[in-house]
Amino acid sequence: MALREELERSGNWLFSRRSYLPIVMIVPIVVALRGYHYPLGRHDMDLAWEMVCLTIGLTGLAIRALTVGFTPAGTSGRNTEGQVASSLNTRGMYSLVRHPLYLGNYLMWLGPALFPHVWWVPVLLTLVFWLYYERIMFAEEEFLRRSFGAEYERWAAQTPAFIPNRLRWVRPNLPFSARNVLRREYSGFFGLIATFVVLEVVSDFAATGGFEWDEVWGWIFAASLVVYVVLRTLKRQTRVLHVKGR
Repeated sequence: MALREELERSGNWLFSRRSYLPIVMIVPIVVALRGYHYPLGRHDMDLAWEMVCLTIGLTGLAIRALTVGFTPAGTSGRNTEGQVASSLNTRGMYSLVRHPLYLGNYLMWLGPALFPHVWWVPVLLTLVFWLYYERIMFAEEEFLRRSFGAEYERWAAQTPAFIPNRLRWVRPNLPFSARNVLRREYSGFFGLIATFVVLEVVSDFAATGGFEWDEVWGWIFAASLVVYVVLRTLKRQTRVLHVKGR
């Protein structure tokens, strides 16, 4: 098998299992929390750093929201069975970068990786993410090249794959749909908050030798849990979050 076919085959295999990456990466992050200490020995400095990490993670979620909020049905999905694209996305976030969802995913995991303030964890995350998603992106682009031909080639020639290098926003054809974002991204939001809460509990235990419950994180977790339950119920029991053509 030629290398190109082998890369596409491995990329499709990883694509169907891409949701497992968070499970893999949480292990070294938790391991790095052994011997955890508060910055400058102060809990308030620790909380400030945690908020910086959370902001980075939420920035990734915002990138995902800006992506899926403008996309039509049949594109930018969470499917795991195989590549699907009823049309080629070249506008909105896709006018800045070819893989905005994966850029968002990276930032959503960079936040937790920075949490232990140990340099090797974000470096490891970046290397694993690169090796993992490079093959997925290759497989996706091979599918798009076969599906859309010259249209894909023109778009790919002027749009970077992962890191935006220009700010030339092309207005999407569809208006932004907040309901589509809420329907598709509520689980990612709750998962991000839950991850930080777990890291907060583990880090406090490592630093103090006992279990503590930070009031700030308690309120954040409670609010995210309410949002998760409400949106999950609306998605499964009603048509409130359904948007035609999305």
